[in-house]
Parts: sequence; structure tokens; C-alpha cells
Amino acid sequence: MRLKMLTTTLSLCLLAGALHAAPPSGREVSTFAAATLAENCQQDAPGMAVLVARGDEVLYRGACGRASLELDVPLSPDQVFRIGSVTKQFAAAAALKLAEDGRLSLSDPLSKFVPGYPGGDKVTVEMLLNHTSGIRSYTDIESIMAGGGIMKDLATAQLIDTFKDEKPDFAPGEGWYYNNSGYVLLGAVIEAASGKPWHEYFDAAFFKPLGMVHTRYGNEADAVIPGHVDGYTDKGGTWARAMHLSMTQPHAAGALVSTVDDLLRWNRALHEGKVLEDANYRAMITPVGKAAENDYGYGIFTGTLRGEPQLWHGGGIPGFSSYLLYLPGSDITVAVLYNADSGRPGMLGTGRVANLLAAHAIGNPYPEKKAIEVDADALREYEGVYRIDADAARVLRVVDGKLTSQRTGGLAYPLIPVAKDTFVFDEGWSRIVFERDGAGKVEAMRFFPEDEGDGEVVARSDEDMPAARAQVQLPREALERIVGEYVYQGVTMTVLLDGDTPKVQLTGQPAFEIFAESSSKFFLTVVDATLVFAPDEGTPRTVTLHQGGAVIEYVRKD
Repeated sequence: MRLKMLTTTLSLCLLAGALHAAPPSGREVSTFAAATLAENCQQDAPGMAVLVARGDEVLYRGACGRASLELDVPLSPDQVFRIGSVTKQFAAAAALKLAEDGRLSLSDPLSKFVPGYPGGDKVTVEMLLNHTSGIRSYTDIESIMAGGGIMKDLATAQLIDTFKDEKPDFAPGEGWYYNNSGYVLLGAVIEAASGKPWHEYFDAAFFKPLGMVHTRYGNEADAVIPGHVDGYTDKGGTWARAMHLSMTQPHAAGALVSTVDDLLRWNRALHEGKVLEDANYRAMITPVGKAAENDYGYGIFTGTLRGEPQLWHGGGIPGFSSYLLYLPGSDITVAVLYNADSGRPGMLGTGRVANLLAAHAIGNPYPEKKAIEVDADALREYEGVYRIDADAARVLRVVDGKLTSQRTGGLAYPLIPVAKDTFVFDEGWSRIVFERDGAGKVEAMRFFPEDEGDGEVVARSDEDMPAARAQVQLPREALERIVGEYVYQGVTMTVLLDGDTPKVQLTGQPAFEIFAESSSKFFLTVVDATLVFAPDEGTPRTVTLHQGGAVIEYVRKD
């Protein structure tokens, strides 16, 4: 078993974990999971299938919401979802399996398998695995994502042709950037080395031997997929069918479908030594080089959850969000599959649901967010700018009677007071503890991201807080002129009216209210950002987003 071969670091984490309460019983986990699902799901909306297991024992398996809104069909934990980028760990394992069979080496150049690829002699298989190749991700190319290219059925070579001539983001091995093109190319490597289409190799090497009968290539153009649920997106508070894409294009980067039961089978096999030899498994979960700065191994992120080592990956694809985690010390698996790409819980929310369930399953749950009474004058003691570095700061401000925290270029999150000088974020589990000087004045904060680690101390600056922005009222016709869809590198910005309230929504995110400073300039309050529409009169052709020092121009769709 892999469990017997864990590192000293992991052993120390287990020792620390022994100080926590004993893990809850299966019945306790099931009760908590059912309540968590109910809190994060609406029965008349897209929903989730969830599984929590300790070893081979399934502690909870359930679902909520609708598999089809049109037909009012309820979700079942048996049903099949697109899993998006969770596919990447299968692709990584396939490459490592082929390396074990002597059919490739991780040091092999890409050009060995994809002859003629520009710069392919400098890019290794390992660079494809850990996102250090520098190759431009095709999902960042506007002509593909917004120009209808994503809808075309393409063979592997045709798909590679859509991005092979793009300028690299950086020299091979000199940086890290999450890269779907790299995993398409990895799929091509697998095809060349195995002599089979990438998905047929997955089926022969993994799915059939492991009994993963519901996991397969999700190309519905080939055949009907039994039990496959519909996928949705949130458009300004209204559910719509997700954007269509050809499933030939996610390829080995994200084209698989699966169930929560099959993902448990995969976790058990991969992490218990039934898929790879130990040296290759260790390489898969051990980030190196530039990838180590981003906690990325081969197709798997590493990190901690409540102080325990964690191995995980999420997935987002039009209409679906997914998350699969494993805690090796406690032998805990959590799988969350959601048939929407926005709304609640959304792609980020699937991870938060998974983390919440895993923390409870190991007996170290996140603290409850029970607010204590703090009057407005006391809250204002914490207001100010807390300077992180030359480019970033946290601005704390009391808004509508609540203390909020906003990092440069980020959202403004409400904080919940839970103890003296201690606040937790309303979203997620990050925590702030304020520190005072000898005179009792707040001089710094200690920030604990997701309530992990020893916290980062950030001093309070003496710089002035940014002034609140002034809103002007515009007639409805001035608001109607900016309504529409604007696109930048595959991301759509939708400007809409909710009654008389203008809102903006980016692909995969909820809609946020925007406020007018003039007929062409609007701002957000949830995030430090400005939208400038041009030209000033008539139908705008562009909208430029100014956020956190970035300037991005979105072009109106005709």
C-alpha cells in the first residue's frame, strides 16, 4: 500500500492530526454531508452529485438539484458528468505508464512524437505534464473560443494546427502557466507512443482493468452516453443551456465524462499503487522546478487541508464543474460533480464543498461562522490600508455596517466577527487576526488563507484609504446602449439590465451590479474595477476593463 511508504513530513502531519478529535463515524459524516449539500443546492436548479469515502468505505453518496431543467428530472449520484480538467491526471498517468513500458521518456522532446512542431526540440514531455512548456494555451485564443472555432470537430493534428504557430508565453522551462494546449500535445504524444487514439489507450490501460464502466471519452457525436446529464450556465440570474463545444477539442486536457463512483475507483487505484510503479507515482505528486512554485505535479495539484497533505484537481468546462481530492494521511476521497459552470456553487464552489466535507471527515472541521456583536465604532478601528507589497494591498472598509476586505484588483468580501480582533471571510474559510500595539491601536493583521498555516503578517500602512466613488443616475436609454456581449480571448463579458439595474457578468461568474460615473464610465463595488465603453455615443464597439493594474479591451460581438 502507498500508505506504508509516506514521507517523514507526512508522518509529522499525521502526528499533529492525532491531537485533533477522532474522525467522526460514517453516520455523522453522512448527516453532515447531506446538510451541506442542502445548504449549497437548490432543488429546482442544476445540482451536485457528491461522494465521501474513507478507504473503500463510502461514508456518503448523494445528489441534489436537477439533471434536466427542461424535463424536471432530478439528479442521481449514478449519473454521468463532464469532468473537464480532472481528465489531466488520467493523461499524466497514461504518459507515465507508457514510460514504464519503455515507449517514451519524460525527457524526450516533443518533436519525437509531433514532428515539425515549432520549437518542439526544446519542449520535453515533462514540460507538457507540469505546464512549464511556455506553449500558448488554445483556450486563451479569441478566434478559437469566441469565433466559433471551439464548435468544430477536429482530429488531433487539426487541433494542434490551431495553436502551433502562436508565440510562446515564455521559453521552455522558464516559467509556469496552466496550459490546455500542453495536454492536447500530451494526448498526441500518447497516441504516437501507444499507436492508439488517446482515449482508446485510457480505456485499455485504466477504465476496463479498473472497472470504471461509466468513464469514457465524452464525444456525444459518436454515440449516446447513458445517464449523461445536461449542462447549464447562469445568465444574469436565469439558467440557460451551456455554450456548445465539440468534445473533440478538450481532448486529453478535459474531454472525459465520469461518475462519483468511478472517480472513487480511480483514487483508490492510483493512490494505492495499482496504476503506476512507486517511483513514477512519486514523480506525479512531487512538483519540481517552476511547477513547484505553483504546487503542480503531473496532472495533480498538491497542498494542505487543515494541516494534512492534499492531492487534488478541479475541472471547469462549459456546463460543468468538478473537483476530486485525496487526503493520503486519512485515506479520504471526496468527489463533487456539478452540472453548471456558474451560479452556486460554481467551479470554485465545488472545491469549497469538497474541502468542507473532507475537513469534517478527518475530525478537524472548519470553525463555524457564528458572528459576535461588534458596534460600528469598534469596526472602524480596523479600517485602513494594509500594504502587502509595492503592487498589492488589502483595503478594509466598513460598508453597510459590515467590515469588508478587498485585495488590490479583487472582490470586496464581507468579514464575520467571531472573537475579539478575529474575523473570518463570509466566502471560504480564510481568517484575519488583528494585532495591536502597546497602546491598543490596531497595527497589523495576520492573514490565514483558507485557515491554513501560521499566517502572513501584514502591517497597517499610514497611506490614505481610496475615496468612495460617486455614482450618477442615467436614463434607461443610456443604459440600454451598453447592453450586449463583449469578448476577449475566449472570455465573454455580458452587460445586461436586471430591471433598471445594469449588471456585468464574465463567463463562469455571477452577475455583479455596475454603477455609472458618466455615460461611458462605470465602476464595480464588489471589486476594484472600472469599465469604459467606447465610443461615447451610439452602440459601443469596445469595453475596456481596468482592474489591478491590468487593462483589457473586450470587443463587442456582432
